[in-house]
Amino acid sequence: MTRETTSFVYVTYIRSTPQKVFEAIIKPEIAKRYWGHENVSEWTPGSKWEHIRANDERTVELVGKVVEISPPTRLVITWANASQADDPSKTSRVTFAIEEYDTMVRLTVSHDELEAGSGMAKGVSQGWPAVLSSLKSFLETGSGIDIFAKPKSA
Repeated sequence: MTRETTSFVYVTYIRSTPQKVFEAIIKPEIAKRYWGHENVSEWTPGSKWEHIRANDERTVELVGKVVEISPPTRLVITWANASQADDPSKTSRVTFAIEEYDTMVRLTVSHDELEAGSGMAKGVSQGWPAVLSSLKSFLETGSGIDIFAKPKSA
């Protein structure tokens, strides 16, 4: 039996350059300023990457491998909860496509091979919009948003 998969795609336009957007994704010291996590890797095809919480505990929350990297326009990585990294059915794929548009960048994040109905599929549908909004804010204003904020009660 094959597992049912789903995908999530998010597109945003950022007043920046492809190089700055690419660096914001792969450089730990930049990513922690808008994502609250550091993306740590050698950033070569086949190398592992870790998504590490930028706090005192430095918890490795997500792991994967670099599938493809073409700076500053494309990055493809596998993605799994650190606790489920040994289960191939729990691994998904993220593609960052960066295109120059006049004085801005079109960033398309495609997260596919997600297990349909899984906690990961639900989480990324809420997480990517917050993270990418924070990335946009950070690159345009120098300050990200609080991606861990919760809705106010009515």
